Amino acid sequence: MARNKTVSGLLAVIGIVLISTFVYWSPFLFRATFWFGLTIPKSDFLYIYSHYDGPLYAVAAKTLYIPSLIEKFILPISYDVKYFSAHLPLYPLLVRLFAPIFNYSKSTIVVNVSVTMALAVFFYYLVKQFKLTKSPLVLTFVFLMLPRFLIVRSVGAPESLFILLILLSLFFFEKGKYLLAGIFGGLAAMTKTPGVLLFGAYLLVFAEKYFRYLRHPEIISGSVSKNQMLKRVQHDMWFNWQYLYLLLIPIGLILVFFLYQIQYKDFFAYFHSGDNIHLVSPFAAFNYDAQWVGTAWLEDIFFYFFFYLMAVVWLKDMKYRSFFYFSLIFYVATVFVQHRDISRYSLPLWPFAVIAFERFFTTKKFLLTLIILLPAIYLYAWNFSLENVMPISDWTSFFSK
Repeated sequence: MARNKTVSGLLAVIGIVLISTFVYWSPFLFRATFWFGLTIPKSDFLYIYSHYDGPLYAVAAKTLYIPSLIEKFILPISYDVKYFSAHLPLYPLLVRLFAPIFNYSKSTIVVNVSVTMALAVFFYYLVKQFKLTKSPLVLTFVFLMLPRFLIVRSVGAPESLFILLILLSLFFFEKGKYLLAGIFGGLAAMTKTPGVLLFGAYLLVFAEKYFRYLRHPEIISGSVSKNQMLKRVQHDMWFNWQYLYLLLIPIGLILVFFLYQIQYKDFFAYFHSGDNIHLVSPFAAFNYDAQWVGTAWLEDIFFYFFFYLMAVVWLKDMKYRSFFYFSLIFYVATVFVQHRDISRYSLPLWPFAVIAFERFFTTKKFLLTLIILLPAIYLYAWNFSLENVMPISDWTSFFSK
């Protein structure tokens, strides 16, 4: 009975992903030129294919960062060949894997939607396995319907893959399976550079354990000396050779840099990719004059900072310490980003915020509010998708196999 319930729950999760994605795609699939008040010039599915940064990942997938092939790729904008090093290779490699069946642009979508289904299934399993909520299906629905995430998981983008790998690494770390935690963490670092922050989070977990040993009641009472307790630490923690598997996380990023050394003859090509590295100073997004900001209407960014900081604070006493420390480190890194699109940069914090506030997100009042606002979520998504597109007129390079 319980097994049937789990299977039906997983099927429901997949159904939510597919149905919600289809609704988002609808005006472009049906080539609607007028859609709930929105005018869609030359409406077709090319709006989805050309959504930033999908085409850029398609370039990386087809060329494998080889400068001569990048220069031959038909693009509407002239990019320096090293610009594509900011688009790390794991997602492009998956796109390349499916390109012979579809093509490079279609594969960016197929891979992302497939990975999103896997992410939704695993998130459902995670919150159920760790008993983080009494309503795993409802919480998964809420997780999937964040407006910015709805868009990102339905176009060509690596965020779903990145979040899935982060959650897998944290899950296996908490289960004490450090090889798997290291493998998935390394893959996360090969998807987006902030994946390496997992390694920092795990170091903080170990540091917390060490300082807890030093504050142990037996030391304070004098019944056990610090040297004796240090031996316990060495036995229980520091000399567990399996922790070395976590070095696979930074190694994953180093392997990416070795690939760049082979293709670009520049080990540090990522740092020479132009204006793709947006880490500047705390709250640097509040600068209308910055290239990737360009507006003073930024109050939504403040609310993202506020909301995610509240989530970090709520997770402070969580049983699963790696969840808290990763959220903390990632939040601090996000605060330094100078970019208008903080909603996208901060997406890896979203599953932890959902977990932190699960009691609120699973209430009937919140669900009623969410359902009422579903039309607004989709109107936001459709409106955004009319603007955030690369102006591609020649699709020859993208649609070849």
